[in-house]
Amino acid sequence: MAPQVKDYYEMLGVEKKASQDDIKKAYRKLARKYHPDLNPGDKTSEQKFKELNEAYEVLGDEKKRAEYDKYGRSPFEQGGQGFDYRTYTSGDRFDFNGFGDIFSDLFGAGRGPETVDLKGPDLLMSLELSLEEAFSGVAKPLTFSREAVCKDCGGSGAESYQPCDKCKGTGTVSSSKGFFRMTQACAACGGTGRKTTKACKTCGGRERMLHTETIKVKIPPGADNGSRIRVRGMGGAGRGSGPSGDLQIEITVREHPFFKRKNDNILVDVPVTFGEAALGARIEVPTIDGVAAMTLPAGTQGGQKLKLSGKGFPSAKTGRRGDQVVTIRVAVPKNIPDRIKGAVQEIEALYRESPRKGMVKSHE
Repeated sequence: MAPQVKDYYEMLGVEKKASQDDIKKAYRKLARKYHPDLNPGDKTSEQKFKELNEAYEVLGDEKKRAEYDKYGRSPFEQGGQGFDYRTYTSGDRFDFNGFGDIFSDLFGAGRGPETVDLKGPDLLMSLELSLEEAFSGVAKPLTFSREAVCKDCGGSGAESYQPCDKCKGTGTVSSSKGFFRMTQACAACGGTGRKTTKACKTCGGRERMLHTETIKVKIPPGADNGSRIRVRGMGGAGRGSGPSGDLQIEITVREHPFFKRKNDNILVDVPVTFGEAALGARIEVPTIDGVAAMTLPAGTQGGQKLKLSGKGFPSAKTGRRGDQVVTIRVAVPKNIPDRIKGAVQEIEALYRESPRKGMVKSHE
């Protein structure tokens, strides 16, 4: 049975009309993901990496790509007449038939892939705010611990060192695998090209130290539960010369005694007297930033909602404030004197029908 033919464009995940820039970007992304030195012992990644290089060798060259588009894959397969897989070396450096610029971008020129610069991990912390602080914005101190590069040794872990005997200070060793000539980080020195003769006294050779930091975090107005503030460069230390990660601060807002938030609106229940609801009145209502006056129309019902425009939270996107929605609750005195009960009964007679009509069925 003939072996299954794979499509080079499919291998790189690009369309046949893709530009050279698109092909290069796709290859760079996949090569970083499947490089054998970043996936030690993973045969699947190694095979995938070989296939990616095979595809890019053709599609990354305009002339070979034109031949491939015209004749198909077979002239370019191993042992075919279209081209061969000879590798070219310069000293101990490895090159896949012109792939040097790609791997220089991926791993850094003149260094083994094990010493690739990587950004450090992000840290996540929570910060609790009152509703008032979330409304107006606030600057709060935050103390936390993070792993940082040792300042005394600069992250080398050594007070003194000498060139590695095995790689002669290059940090890499070469080996052949089939038609590939691979350059890998020296196992004896971890790709650094040197061996420690005296460990750093401060970090004990660990290269990094746990530091306690105190910073002032500025929270913008309108923060809500679950919103995050990012402080760049205050996360874990990077690898090699990679930058530190970021500190992400997740906001938690404490419950308020009577205000509730819904999107950019503030909800509040306001009790009023029977007379204020029945006859109408001018009352004072609490808001998140002070007291506001509000007019109750005569005959205001319990549970009725009134709106104070522009008294809500500022929008994180537009800065425009939402509204405050006031729900009226009619408060009834608990102890009514006998001399007043007659007047209450007269008011009761004003109800022409039950306020619960339609909710409760009568039993005959």
